[in-house]
Amino acid sequence: MPLHRLARITMGVPQVDATHDYYADFGLTALGRGRFASADGGEQLKIVHAARRRLDELVVAADDADDLGRIGAALDRLEMPYVRDGLCLRAVDPGTDVTVTVEVQPRIVQPTAAPEPCNGPGRVARPDGRAPAVLREDAVRPRRLGHVVLGSTDQAASQRFFTEGLGFKVSDLVPGAAFLRCSTDHHNVLVQQAPIPFLHHSSWQVDDIDEVGRGATRMLAGHPERHVWGLGRHHVGSNFFWYLKDPAGNFSEYFADMDCIVDDQLWTPRVWEDARSLYSWGPPVPPSFLEPEDLAALMTGAHDAS
Repeated sequence: MPLHRLARITMGVPQVDATHDYYADFGLTALGRGRFASADGGEQLKIVHAARRRLDELVVAADDADDLGRIGAALDRLEMPYVRDGLCLRAVDPGTDVTVTVEVQPRIVQPTAAPEPCNGPGRVARPDGRAPAVLREDAVRPRRLGHVVLGSTDQAASQRFFTEGLGFKVSDLVPGAAFLRCSTDHHNVLVQQAPIPFLHHSSWQVDDIDEVGRGATRMLAGHPERHVWGLGRHHVGSNFFWYLKDPAGNFSEYFADMDCIVDDQLWTPRVWEDARSLYSWGPPVPPSFLEPEDLAALMTGAHDAS
């Protein structure tokens, strides 16, 4: 796949300072001027001021300039406007109202994390010692940006933009939504039908389920209002999850153990219509996860702005 990762996002929020502090607590490294880096992905988040919370820009990495040429030709066939500027190409998806920039960037190689010994029935891999995970005391630092979930006022058109235009692949489908990938991750973008374009959540990879739990536990210490949903495991994508809420109302997810699709020929997308479209196990899905509490206010604000 010539596209190889979700490189970075720019998030617009009314509460810049409070949101900045939240993502510093979340474990990202502040670089100054609203920019943040993950441990392995480099600069991956920028926070800017906006009248209402939204995803302003999504940057996707491609291998070379020829890939940009192919994307431009595909967007021409869809009769979608774009701007080509050297080693980057920009287009706006009208359904999500997000500027998507495809940039030529080198691929990142994450350092391999050695598996920790795990005891199980009939298997003692860690005799006479505590689990290393319970001895961890360092702060949880997200490894890299994994995916974003976007509300689209025209989900079918957004799906065509990302797949037929940019070259994303469909991994799985649920009613009104598509899990799309631009890397070997099961999904890097999910577009779902919504009454207004908005950012549902950004998702950040950590090492394992213990880092999901440790990260969320630390975030909730003294801030119970940050909790949204977790701990649990998704069926679509298979990843462990815990969702939290930033001061602007965007959800952020710690995830671990996502399905990886290395050979497209060995993966068959499916349509999931039962509870597995949301999760395999975990607490009941809170209504605020399916319909964020500020959605009506966002809709009113968008109407007033128009």
